[in-house]
Amino acid sequence: MTTSDYVLRGGTLVDASTDGTPTDLLIRGGKIAAHMAPGTPVDASVPEKSAHGLHLFPGLIDAHVHFGFGEKITEYETETIYAAQGGFTTVLGYFLNNEAYADVYEREQGYAKTRAYVDYAFHFSTANEEHIRDLADYVKTYGVTSFKYFMNFKGEEGRYLGLDGTDDGYLYELLAAAAALGEVKIVCHTENIEIVNRIRARFQAEGRSTLKDWSLSKPAFTEAESCVRAMYFAEHLGAQIYIPHLSTRMALNEVRRWRGRYDKVFVETCPHYLTHTEDADNGSLGKANPPFRSADDVEAMWEGLRDGSIDVVASDHVPRKRATKEKPLWLASQGFPGTATILPVLLHEGYHKGRLSLKRIAEVLTAAPARIFNVPGKGSLAIGSDADITLVDLQLARSVNPAELGSYSDYSLYEGQTLTGWPVQTIVRGQTVMANGKITGQPGYGHYLFRSLAKPDAQQPRV
Repeated sequence: MTTSDYVLRGGTLVDASTDGTPTDLLIRGGKIAAHMAPGTPVDASVPEKSAHGLHLFPGLIDAHVHFGFGEKITEYETETIYAAQGGFTTVLGYFLNNEAYADVYEREQGYAKTRAYVDYAFHFSTANEEHIRDLADYVKTYGVTSFKYFMNFKGEEGRYLGLDGTDDGYLYELLAAAAALGEVKIVCHTENIEIVNRIRARFQAEGRSTLKDWSLSKPAFTEAESCVRAMYFAEHLGAQIYIPHLSTRMALNEVRRWRGRYDKVFVETCPHYLTHTEDADNGSLGKANPPFRSADDVEAMWEGLRDGSIDVVASDHVPRKRATKEKPLWLASQGFPGTATILPVLLHEGYHKGRLSLKRIAEVLTAAPARIFNVPGKGSLAIGSDADITLVDLQLARSVNPAELGSYSDYSLYEGQTLTGWPVQTIVRGQTVMANGKITGQPGYGHYLFRSLAKPDAQQPRV
């Protein structure tokens, strides 16, 4: 018996197949060893831990986190603490680089290996010819099977991130290379920047500077048209695409139509597109790309989650400081922190208001991201899976206080709001890393997850 062997008693299991089944879990060696009827006796030498009154979700997965915007050396510590506070046991981080990823990978692992509190994997962004040429090596050598492409980064648009401008020919070649490798996902930021540039220039000249102006400068058509183009390219080449941070009914309707002819399209939305509209009073603090949208678009995102048109909810977490946001709108930085409040938002606004079932929440935060991104051993509490467990008190009402959540960032869109339904314990591979809002884990406990193109199983290698 190891220190991670125990029975978790009295909880109610929730996953993509059940809204709640009373279950005792046997944990051995950091894995799920058995599901047992409540009270089933086990060897007396195996300790018991109580989960009475709590719901047991598979460890949550945030498939959309940005590294490189916080304090560079320590952000794997602060942002994985933040994830653990929100019940997340795995995060998938994006890198936005023009350089070859061999050096990026080694550098980032140097930061992460001694600092991460939860398990983690990487997405690489593609911006030059070298990235396409080395795609197969990134999969084989680094276990990276998903690559982001910004359809809006043409000309100088991506220069603030140090990324070269590309074109549709580049996207065509990238998708062809990905299709040749099999289950690789190309994550397409869908935005027609040529239209946006014209509207933006006019608005700036007219002195318009509200969140609604920001939204109107990037109308729904600019997202929907790019979705259609990305899906058409993918279908033609046999590639698989993932559309992140979907925000409009128009784009969602195009996805629904296209999936009738080609089903290798996966879709994500973010919690802020479920709660905030273009009329919000957040000012530049609420600047994101895509922007907050209309009330009808917000309702469309809930509809898409209910009917399965949207596969995943992820944060698009950016750990910027408030000071980078408190500027005139056109100069303020984009994005905000979000991982730790995803589950409370979905429980408070979704479950408690009758919009989503518990099993659907579990699906979009666990099983779906694990399946789409080939995350080994994660996304379920099946026997043999990692014992990643998020223990949730559905009735716990808590006011959002950024200072308690641990991010490098110092604010939240939900700051001061009381949300009902919070994680109270986060277990990663059998070890508790957060309990009752206190971090109990150790830096460096988090493992890098090497993803392969094979069907995920609990025995995939980690390094």
